[in-house]
Amino acid sequence: MSFRDRVTLRDAMRGIVEEPLLPLVPKRFDYVGDIAVISIPKELEAYRNSIVSKILSMRGNTRAVLNKISKLEGEHRVAQFELISGESAETLHRENGCTYRMDVRKVFFNPRLFWERARVASKVLPGESVLIPFAGVGPFVLPSARKGAVVFAIEINPDACACLKENVRLNRLERQVTVIQGDAESILHHPGSLNPDIKPGNEVETETENTVETESAVFPSVIADSESGKIKGFQVSENGFDRAIVPTPYGRDHFLCEVSGLVRKGGNIHFYTFKKDSQIPGLIEEYGKMGFEVEYYRRCGNVAPGVSRWVFDLLKK
Repeated sequence: MSFRDRVTLRDAMRGIVEEPLLPLVPKRFDYVGDIAVISIPKELEAYRNSIVSKILSMRGNTRAVLNKISKLEGEHRVAQFELISGESAETLHRENGCTYRMDVRKVFFNPRLFWERARVASKVLPGESVLIPFAGVGPFVLPSARKGAVVFAIEINPDACACLKENVRLNRLERQVTVIQGDAESILHHPGSLNPDIKPGNEVETETENTVETESAVFPSVIADSESGKIKGFQVSENGFDRAIVPTPYGRDHFLCEVSGLVRKGGNIHFYTFKKDSQIPGLIEEYGKMGFEVEYYRRCGNVAPGVSRWVFDLLKK
C-alpha cells in the first residue's frame, strides 16, 4: 500500500537534499509486494542513490526499487520503469485477502485503490454474474470471485492476462473465473449466443486473428469468424449480467454504452472515469438521461492537475 508513515520521504531527505530542491522530493511512494515504486524527478539525479538508500531503510523487506519514468502509454496501459535497486521486478502482492503475482514493469497496477476495490467487492453477491473489462492482473476479479460470483474478465495486455490466469490459479478460483485476452470493445460489440455445452470447470483455448486466448471455467470460448469478423460464443444470459465493474482507461467513456447493453435491468455498473470537479453535476444528469440511477459516487484520487478519477455506482433502470 502507499507509504503513509508519520515521516514522509521528503522529511526523511531533509538535510541530505539541498533546501531549494527539497520540494521536488516525492512525499510518498508505493509498495507493490516487496517492491517500492517511486518517480524521481531528473533534477534529483545527483541524489538518486541517497533516495534509494533511504527508501530501503524505511521497510526492512523491500527487495527492489523501481523508478517510474513515464506515464501510462499505449493500449496496454503500461508505464516505463527503471530498476534502480534489486535484480527483479517480479513480486507477490497481497490485498483484500487475495495474492497477486506480477512483474510490475509489464502490467498496470495501482496499489492506492485497494480500499476502493474492497468497497466494490463488498457489494458483490454470491451467485452473481459479473463482467469486468480492462481486468488487469485481477484486483477487481479475484475479490468478486471470492464472494461467490461468476466472473467474466477481459484484458488486452498479454502479460497482464498471463498474470491474471496465474492469479486465478494461485487463489484457487478457476471454477468461477473466465479470462479472455483481447480488446474488450471488440469482444463486447459482437456478443454471441450461449453455448450450453460449456460446463463449470472446463478450460477452453481459442484464438482469433489477434490471438485471443481464453481459459474458461464457466463461460464459453470466444471465437472470431474470419469471414464475418464477428466474435461468436461469448456467453450473455438472456437477462444479461447482474453486475459490471469497469475501470475505464482515460478517454474511453463511450464504453459505458457497450457495457450497459449487456447488463440486466436492475443490474449494477461500477463505472470509473476521469473528470474535473466542475463536470460532475453534468455527468450525473447525463447518466440519468441514459437510464441510470446514480446511487453513489466518489473521487478516487487525482491523476493530473484539476483532473481526478471518479467512480459512479449506477443502477440500470
